[in-house]
Amino acid sequence: MEKPEKCISISRAKEIQKEWWNTRLEVTTNGKTHEDTCEFHFTLDELQQYLDYVREKSEEANISNPGINIWLGAYKEKENRPNLTTIFLSATKKKNSVEDDGSGRDYEENTEIDPFNENGGLWPPFGY
Repeated sequence: MEKPEKCISISRAKEIQKEWWNTRLEVTTNGKTHEDTCEFHFTLDELQQYLDYVREKSEEANISNPGINIWLGAYKEKENRPNLTTIFLSATKKKNSVEDDGSGRDYEENTEIDPFNENGGLWPPFGY
């Protein structure tokens, strides 16, 4: 199998992760300052299961060329952790409308398919 077109080098990954670390690691919420998590882990099996689920549900609904959005979110504060960033994946579908909504996107959220989360970020945060 050939390397996917959108792969980046390890040095590029380190560069953009360092930029995140330098500009976004420290966040303020409710007057408290804390380091935020910047790494999220899914196994290949978990991701493949979700991708297969999205593909199957999309085919059942006659949706061609479905996609995945990756969104940022935040968990509520816990006793032993501040409120930390998380990510979740959501299914997308091509827009039915030909009207331009100004977003530049030709897709929209597919709200018939549940998003995917429950991974939790690692704490404390580490660099790439």
